Amino acid sequence: MRRKKCRDLKNMTALTIQAEQLELVYLLEKEDLGETGKQLLEGLGRSPKTISPRYFYDAKGSALFEQICELPEYYPTRTEAEILKTVSPEIAEITGNTELIELGSGSSTKTRFLLDAYQQFGQLDYVPVDVSASIVEFAAEHLFQEYKNLSVTGLIGTYEQAIAHLPDPEDLPRMLVFLGSTLGNFSAAESDRFFKQTRQSLRSGDYFLLGVDRHKSTDILEAAYNDNQGVTAAFNLNMLSHLNERYGSNFDLNNFRHRAIYNVSERQIEMHLDCLQDHTVEFQDLNATVEFQAGESILTEISRKFELGKLRDNLAMQGLKTVKVWGDRQDWFSLILTQVI
Repeated sequence: MRRKKCRDLKNMTALTIQAEQLELVYLLEKEDLGETGKQLLEGLGRSPKTISPRYFYDAKGSALFEQICELPEYYPTRTEAEILKTVSPEIAEITGNTELIELGSGSSTKTRFLLDAYQQFGQLDYVPVDVSASIVEFAAEHLFQEYKNLSVTGLIGTYEQAIAHLPDPEDLPRMLVFLGSTLGNFSAAESDRFFKQTRQSLRSGDYFLLGVDRHKSTDILEAAYNDNQGVTAAFNLNMLSHLNERYGSNFDLNNFRHRAIYNVSERQIEMHLDCLQDHTVEFQDLNATVEFQAGESILTEISRKFELGKLRDNLAMQGLKTVKVWGDRQDWFSLILTQVI
């Protein structure tokens, strides 16, 4: 696999990797540990303390999340996959041939239902977006074995970076795909900003396909984030191991316990790490220390659960008209196809 430099994109590291029908474009900023460390310490200085969900995803964290998706209590992944399997032919019929751009593509497992449906149009153009180049390369290698008429342009970066630097549009319309109810990890303000950026990246007539988890019973929701095997707990605690590796800190995982609750009034799951005893954590690489007290908690993630009427109104306000909504028999999860107006 040969590598060549391409143009810089706003001081980002831009590197293209080409092999047959695969092109990877690196948009990731060169990480400034001082700046990210400053943001981390600011979060740990709040009340309650917070840590960005970005620290879930080192190699071990990514593997644990793959396990979570297979858990019997964790319904979102399989429910969304079942909906996609059923309705992808109808989505393709509505949109016609499109360039598929997927935010947070991961292993592209569920995307195969869409690719199967779009094969009827001939050439398949797929643009996966992920912060991990290795997972995009892995997914592309397997996709090329299944789809002979496929070309892949992987954008390695965050959602915001990718949306701002999408390849020049072809003659085909685009469909931006955002699955997994990842929208739920955004606050209401972050969600509005994301919709605005999405609308600006698309042309009139382009499509936006969104997967969202629905508001439902507290028992069902809390079970999904407190599984009996303890995989979600390990995933949450692994965040501290990631910080130890990245910033030279000395978190003792035995001093913390996983907890996830459904905040009904806010319509969101809140994942915490509860501190079990007073102690001090040193961050050698940041020349800082943080005091923790027994009984306080660190908020590590929110996962909002949506009511369709409010979400459709919000999308419409951003210029994204709902074309059709699909769900499962229990109304636990929904796919929303919108079009730029």
